[in-house]
Amino acid sequence: MGSLLHFPDLNSAATPTPKTIQPKLEPLDSVSDSDSLTPPPGIPFPLSQTPFPTPSNNTNVYSEFSRISELFKTAFSDKSPQNDVVLSPNALAIVPVKDNPQHHISGNVNRVKQSSELVRVTDLNVEDEKYFREVIRKTRMLYENLRVCGNLNDEKGMVSRRSRNDLKASAVMRERGLWLNRDKRIVGAIPGIEIGDVFFFRMELCVVGIHEQPQAGIDYLPSSRSSNGEPIATSIIVSGGYEDDVDTGDVIIYTGHGGQDKGYRQRAHQKLECGNLGLERSMHYGIEVRVVRGFKYEGSVSGKVYVYDGLHKVVHCWFDVGKSGFGVYKFKIVRLENQPVRGSLVLRFAQNLRVRPLEVRPRGYMCMDMSMKKENVPVLLFNDIDGDHEPLSYQYLVRSVIPSYVYQFGGGGGCNCVAGCFRDCVCAMKNGGQFAYDERGILIQGKPVIFECGPHCSCPPTCRNRVSQKGVRNTFEVFRSRETGWGVRSLDLIQAGAFLCEYAGVVLTQDQARVISMSGDSLVYPRRFPERWAEWGDLSQVSSNYVRPSHPSIPPLDFAMDVSSMRNVACYMSHSRSPNVMVQFVLYDHNNVVFPRLMLFALENIPPLRELSLDYGVADEWSPKLAICN
Repeated sequence: MGSLLHFPDLNSAATPTPKTIQPKLEPLDSVSDSDSLTPPPGIPFPLSQTPFPTPSNNTNVYSEFSRISELFKTAFSDKSPQNDVVLSPNALAIVPVKDNPQHHISGNVNRVKQSSELVRVTDLNVEDEKYFREVIRKTRMLYENLRVCGNLNDEKGMVSRRSRNDLKASAVMRERGLWLNRDKRIVGAIPGIEIGDVFFFRMELCVVGIHEQPQAGIDYLPSSRSSNGEPIATSIIVSGGYEDDVDTGDVIIYTGHGGQDKGYRQRAHQKLECGNLGLERSMHYGIEVRVVRGFKYEGSVSGKVYVYDGLHKVVHCWFDVGKSGFGVYKFKIVRLENQPVRGSLVLRFAQNLRVRPLEVRPRGYMCMDMSMKKENVPVLLFNDIDGDHEPLSYQYLVRSVIPSYVYQFGGGGGCNCVAGCFRDCVCAMKNGGQFAYDERGILIQGKPVIFECGPHCSCPPTCRNRVSQKGVRNTFEVFRSRETGWGVRSLDLIQAGAFLCEYAGVVLTQDQARVISMSGDSLVYPRRFPERWAEWGDLSQVSSNYVRPSHPSIPPLDFAMDVSSMRNVACYMSHSRSPNVMVQFVLYDHNNVVFPRLMLFALENIPPLRELSLDYGVADEWSPKLAICN
């Protein structure tokens, strides 16, 4: 396991407790006084006290950090005769802050106040990285599930107006002690967070511990809680909109906070205090800061995106006269070398790639649409590694080919909703009395099987219960990699819970599959896909009354899918034990639950050009890539 390093005693010179000033607020994300931080209506109570997540050998991620900390103390400390731990002067550690009962807010033992102990997590091995990545993934999934649940309550008319469910979701998680990285103030990289990770809401940054100020652009440890009496900045958000900010990518000229009006115009001189002093002190001690960029993004559920762009260092600070004529503090912040490409750069690159791919990448495209116009949008084939064009050797399927006799069983008419479907329609009743999707087509909760409106229904094609049958809406790219062979990525930013595509092949009965397998053809067995759908909408960590969906029920699936000569883009998705895509069984063109369609949905926000992955099942039965062998 990696080490959790404490910082050196920066010095003991305390500064007076600063007065409260207006922080540097981020543009375009103001919070009105009427926005409540109370849990969204409809969340079952009483809430469970179970901490989240639960690793195999520890109670939660906080105890895991404590374990790492103890390992560090053992390796880098000397013991006195009284067996008290005395940190070695070479340990590069601030004297650890002892547990303080005030760190726990009265009334809820799980709600942990942010610690004043500065640490840096180092030397994580592969298993550590996988563990923390899974912690982040599950935490973000819970946040999104709570937010979508709040949106559903809005639709049901349980509130008088649209709510800020991003705030309410974070409030529920904070109340239950589910915000991450609260027991240690982490400097540098957050375990489990990758450069390029995309967030739609500021509060989600707070939940995972990247930036814990709901609105201020500078996140810092205040002097009143710092062990040396000086504020230390740990992260900033760069959103533009400030007249004196300059962002050239790897170099940022960042203006401090204070003196701005509600229109983000400078109206007074700034002072070297609070976050401004924190950035100056971080420069003085050589402490790196995390940088998150926020900007408008078309198609985003919030109208904006926030992208983690990695670690930077403050290399220069000076006082200058700003464009408004008032004095401002400016900080030159430079990105550290040897990091992955900035996520914000990838987002903008993908935007250009969607519009003019051949101009942006003049070499490498082997086919501009391997679906041959069968999909709603082109499926690109890209290979700048070698001359392999194997995906072009197969007939492209948009939907699985299902035997005709399947349509003769499990019959039943559709709904009679002419103008549009409501909660009392027949198809909603099949799904347990509610629709599977929200107004934006986002999956609300995974189920054993979902019934969509079909050809026998009277509702129009725009019905909200016709999501997966509408086909592909993102620009996918099958690409060649030296490390992993063929893979799939999207040129679009994909929201968690969004539909991607169908996993298409030729459906075979069990007897047919036995014959076909003898010839060595590639078969996929739907029953082997793990039930990842159960993770989406799982509120068991916040509700003791949560019950995993069991309706509509579905029998064990005995059919196979032949993808040896006919397949679609989904068949090139990678295998992963921590996938970003899941399989959800769906019925719409027939009601035979023995032969559902395999529809793919995003388990998390997937940035453009990040590889898509599925959990194909037992690892020793599947190849790392096209997991279609018998």
